[in-house]
Amino acid sequence: MDSRPKFEIEIARRKVCLGRRTLIMGVLNVTPDSFSDGGLSLDPDRAIQRGIELVRQGADWIDVGGESTRPGSQPISVAEELRRVLPVIRGLRRKLPSVPLSIDTTKVDVAAQAARAGASILNDVSGLRFDAGLADVARRHRTPLILMHLRGRPETMQQKPFVRDIWRSLRKGFHTSLRRALAAGVSRSQIILDPGLGFGKSRRQNYEILARLARLQRFHCPILVGSSRKSFVQAVVAGEGLEPLRVRTAAAATGAQLEAGNAATVVAAILGGAHIVRVHDPGAVLPAVRVADALLGAAP
Repeated sequence: MDSRPKFEIEIARRKVCLGRRTLIMGVLNVTPDSFSDGGLSLDPDRAIQRGIELVRQGADWIDVGGESTRPGSQPISVAEELRRVLPVIRGLRRKLPSVPLSIDTTKVDVAAQAARAGASILNDVSGLRFDAGLADVARRHRTPLILMHLRGRPETMQQKPFVRDIWRSLRKGFHTSLRRALAAGVSRSQIILDPGLGFGKSRRQNYEILARLARLQRFHCPILVGSSRKSFVQAVVAGEGLEPLRVRTAAAATGAQLEAGNAATVVAAILGGAHIVRVHDPGAVLPAVRVADALLGAAP
């Protein structure tokens, strides 16, 4: 068990320490087709109430996304994405003025308008591969910038042959993302890295990343991990192994079993050095987060 380095980051002109305890980012998908909760919060009023509920359950940050990035998903227009997310961000900013809001987008116009509406964190699943201009938005608005590692594009990422060496792919991808962010003037102290579990990785590779997450400390940035309800968790919880079978033999996991699996991956991420975990149900994983933090605090 490696120690977790501490970082200081600025959010909405306030200094926040990352690493003293694990922060929980609650997922708020304002989409009709996200893999886990698509359509549940498509109405702005329902989405705002769900955001409030996420905080009551233990979320420290709320990540608002208007475009699904599940495997096989299709991109939507800037106008449609703005129509979905702006009312929710504005409403949450009024209801939860002190809670940091993140905008999950790969589009510059969406990022800029969301920042003006009250989003104080930018979350780019493409790691500046789709539009490097997002880095300039982060610089101008002085927001933290989350850079995720993604192979391919959401609509095809699980259809491509997987790389043989996932760590080489992560190193190369993060070096490229960091270079683009720093070249745009984003301070390194404002960058958070996300290995992108489930985004263009095989089932075994996702577990390899979790098992050796501390390797990412070489980049000297805070680490965010999102494993919640993803297929590589569902499959193993249901009794499958690290290699997918041609014919599925195990029954689907129940909701309670899946949440137990989510909690297990959250603990693994925290013990590996994750500073932030991104989850759909904060209340279900909060006890596991507290236990993992206690383990880190008790380690020599």
